[in-house]
Formats: sequence, C-alpha cells, structure tokens
Amino acid sequence: MKSFCLIIFLSIVIQQSYLKLGADAFSSDGFVRTKGVQFSLNGYPYYANGFNAYWLMYVASDPLQRPKISAAFQEASRHGLTVARTWAFSDGGYRPLQYSPGSYNEDMFQGLDFAIAEARKHGIKIILSFANNYVSFGGKKQYVDWAKSQGRPVSSEDDFFTDSLVKDFYKNHIKAVLNRFNTFTKVHYRDDTTIMAWELMNEPRCPSDPTGRTIQAWITEMAAHVKSLDRNHLLEAGLEGFYGQSSPQSKTLNPPGQFGTDFIANNRIPGIDFVTAHSYPDEWFIDASEQSQMEFLNRWLDAHIQDAQNVLNKPIILAEFGKSTKKAGYSPAQRDLVFNTVYGKIYESAKRGGAAAGGLFWQLLGNEMDNFQDGYGIILSQSSSTVNVIAQQSRKLTLIRKIFARMINVEKWKRARGYGPVREGDHNIPN
Repeated sequence: MKSFCLIIFLSIVIQQSYLKLGADAFSSDGFVRTKGVQFSLNGYPYYANGFNAYWLMYVASDPLQRPKISAAFQEASRHGLTVARTWAFSDGGYRPLQYSPGSYNEDMFQGLDFAIAEARKHGIKIILSFANNYVSFGGKKQYVDWAKSQGRPVSSEDDFFTDSLVKDFYKNHIKAVLNRFNTFTKVHYRDDTTIMAWELMNEPRCPSDPTGRTIQAWITEMAAHVKSLDRNHLLEAGLEGFYGQSSPQSKTLNPPGQFGTDFIANNRIPGIDFVTAHSYPDEWFIDASEQSQMEFLNRWLDAHIQDAQNVLNKPIILAEFGKSTKKAGYSPAQRDLVFNTVYGKIYESAKRGGAAAGGLFWQLLGNEMDNFQDGYGIILSQSSSTVNVIAQQSRKLTLIRKIFARMINVEKWKRARGYGPVREGDHNIPN
C-alpha cells in the first residue's frame, strides 16, 4: 500500500511539474551548454531542430527588406524550429560586412543585429559562422588577397591557415564580432544568450595538405583564441565530417576528393564543444542512383552519430542537409525520404539520450526570395509534404524534451526527499 501511495503521489508531482516546465525547461533564455553527449538549456536537454539561412544579414541590411526576416522567423517558430545558422561574414566585394581588414560596413552589421533581435523575439537560437572556405562572400581567398596586397609572400588560398598576417586578420574579425554591441537588443554579442554557438568557418578544407595537420593546427589555435575572448558560448569548427588519418578504416566512407580535414582528430581539440557533419549525396555522387545515394546517407549518418557518441563523447548536429529540386528525376517523395531519414536517425538517438542533438536543413527561404533559390530552398508558408515532415520532427523532439524534463523534475523531488537517484536506464524513452 505504501508503494502504491508513492506511485500515486509521484504521478501527481509529474503532472504538477509538467505545468511548471514552461519557466525553466522551455525558456529560450540562457546559454546553451553541453552535458555529456547532450545539449542543455537551464538544466534540461535541448535539441537543435532548425535551418540554415545564410542570407539573413544581407537581406536585413536593407531596412525595407526586414519584414522578410520577421516573417521567416515567425514561420520558423510556428513550425517549432529552434536554431538558425547564418553568416557573420561578407569579406570584400559587393555590399561587404568587412571592406578591408578591420574596416566594417555599419549597414551590414546592423542587418545582423536585426536578424539576431528577431531570432530572440521568436525564441530561436543562432549559430554564427566567422568565415567562408569558398570565394562566395569573400572567403579565405579574400583574406589571402588582402595579405598579398600588403606584401606577404602568399599564393594559395590554403595560406589562409598558416600565414601569420592572415591569421591576425581573421582573429581580429572574431574579436570584432564578439565585441559587437547590438543596436537593437543593446547587448554585446559575447553576452547574448540568443547566440547558441560560434562556428570557425563554413566547411573548412585544406586540400594542399591531405594529412590534415594544417587544419588541425589552425583549429587548435583558433579555438583557443575564441575561448580566450568568450567562455559563455559553445564553439564548433564547421566541418563537413570527412574522415582522415586518425580513423583510416572510416576513410572509405568519404566521397571522392582531398579535403585535408579529419573528423575525429579535429573534433577532439579542446575548445570544440560539439561536432557537425554535412551531407549532400545528390551533389557528392551526382551520377549515382537514388538508391545508392540513400545507402550512402544511411551509412554516413550512422557512422558519425556512433563516433560522436562513443569516440568523441560530444553532441552532434547534422548542420547541413537537403535535396535539390534541380537534379534530374527529382520528386517531392525523394526529398521527403532524405528528410525522414535524417530526422529518423536523430530521433532514434535523441530519445535514448544519445549524441544526435538535431539537424539544420539547407535552406529556409521566405516569399519573394527567388534570387536565393538554389534548388534546396524551402518556404514554410507554402504547404508541402516536406514542410509537414519538418513540423512533425519539431513535435517529436519537443515531446522528448518534455519527457526528459519530467524525469529530471521527479529525480530532483526524490533526491530532495531522500529516495535516491533514478536509475541511469530510466532516462531512456521506451519505444
């Protein structure tokens, strides 16, 4: 009878704790942390179901276009999305953020300010990337060209990772972003809980050094630099997930090419708080059959989630994935299959308290943004089967958060009353 009464009482506590979760478990305030292989916000598990929108700063730099930003975040929030990844760079060229090393375009910075403020208003966290591997928006080539114009003996884009002057330019840009005072929120970026994480570079590659040692040294140096300026925010490298010399048995999973990165070694670096992988079978294996591309996607996801869980012991986000409508033979069912496959792998790991902590599809677009459509764009306000898949994943991850939060609240109650901790296995959500 005594145990039966305890069960009844605990069920009441669970119901009451559920009603109180909004203040803590589901508040968007606070810095996202890592706890083992999970993200944590205010002491409760946190999942990054979200999107890429590289264009946020660029579009918002024109005050007349800002309603597009507001509408995009409103739709994202309505569909339960929690994280947006975007660029905090635009180096040289047309409408840059950085005209030249240390010289900034205030209109562009205010565009980024506005995007962060709108994300905050809608309870969405932001991941900001500091630089680009590619020539789009300047990239590492622009940094090298700036150094060359000042007499440095540089010739290759990959000198970005080794030349001392180039590295100083890049470090100074990091400092400028972290110290930026948001003109809308009145909060410095380094103190802003809306920002979930910094990213060192969008898809860093160093093909001139296939050993991976150059990238390893660069990430080590830059991660230490970021952490010396900001201990509040999480940091990730921006990697696509290509395997290197530290795990030769896994290199067979890579698509063809020389990348100069090492998924295992690069993510073991102190200061790298969580790991990322990108996946584009329709780009990497453009001539392969749909079945072959899906087989690759399944192997790729399984390997990276398992390595994050068992080798790196850090959370993993699939930070870019999608399916292009511009490929021959495309159908909405094919895109839905890609999204369902990615989301299914994340959910199966997450519900067991595993390392898969979310996915960010490429890319979210708003209405009247055809000039940004690359084939991967999804407009949430335009009903489609894929939009339904995205919303369903949001609901499933929200349910996981609720269940884990209830478990944590019951555990706190039991500990406070001397009943002892809940067994480790009780934190798995049953099928």
